[in-house]
Amino acid sequence: MFRNQYDTDVTTWSPAGRLFQVEYAMEAVKQGSAAIGLRSKTHVVLASVNKASSELSSHQKKIFKVDDHIGVAIAGLTADGRVLSRYMRNECINYSYTYESPLPVGRLVVQLADKAQVCTQRSWKRPYGVGLLVGGLDESGAHLYYNCPSGNYFEFQAFAIGSRSQAAKTYLERKFESFTGSSRENLIRDALFALRETLQGEKLTSSICTIAVLGIGEAFHVLDQETVQGLINEFEIVGEEPAPADEAADPSEAAAGQGAPAEEGAAPMDI
Repeated sequence: MFRNQYDTDVTTWSPAGRLFQVEYAMEAVKQGSAAIGLRSKTHVVLASVNKASSELSSHQKKIFKVDDHIGVAIAGLTADGRVLSRYMRNECINYSYTYESPLPVGRLVVQLADKAQVCTQRSWKRPYGVGLLVGGLDESGAHLYYNCPSGNYFEFQAFAIGSRSQAAKTYLERKFESFTGSSRENLIRDALFALRETLQGEKLTSSICTIAVLGIGEAFHVLDQETVQGLINEFEIVGEEPAPADEAADPSEAAAGQGAPAEEGAAPMDI
């Protein structure tokens, strides 16, 4: 995208009916590190890819705890993500202090969407250049929402945002029907497999990913690196098991495949 005469502020519409400032903010989400969310009836899992800006620097946090029953994963401008996560934290504290009960996830998401939408109406503001996957658990069950820089919000069974997220979406679309009844471990496994799809061949290790879990009787928390690495090692072994089985399934074909080149190689010797 290039600058033009219609992108100087967020209230200037182009002749084609576009708001370029909002589109730039959504582009920032697409170029951010991938973030993935999945939910079942009882659990929500958030996962993100952590990429350091250089070999000498540490990665920036992409998953934030909002309350014991709510957490967010972000893709895009981390600074904007921290601002919005702090706002959500304050809303949860104020609601809990006033009503002595946890803030419903849907109500918080609506408030967050309203806050983002105001930035698409004021010429002295800019849209937040961050997308948020909000995972939460309340009396109505587990929820997963995606909040867009434009102020829109959507509820999903599973979703992925950020760089190369389409590969993760393809994986999640194949499996999403089983997520409703999935256990905690299966959700984490599917989140790791979806993360691996976004790496395009790069090896998945605990140093470049973060996994957070929330469930009934389990407050929102981020898994430590040793636990994540143990799960990665376990699931990689499971993923490699079908290969030998497939090879052993058709021994006759394997034998035929081995015999054919030998005969072809023998023909020139006969000549």
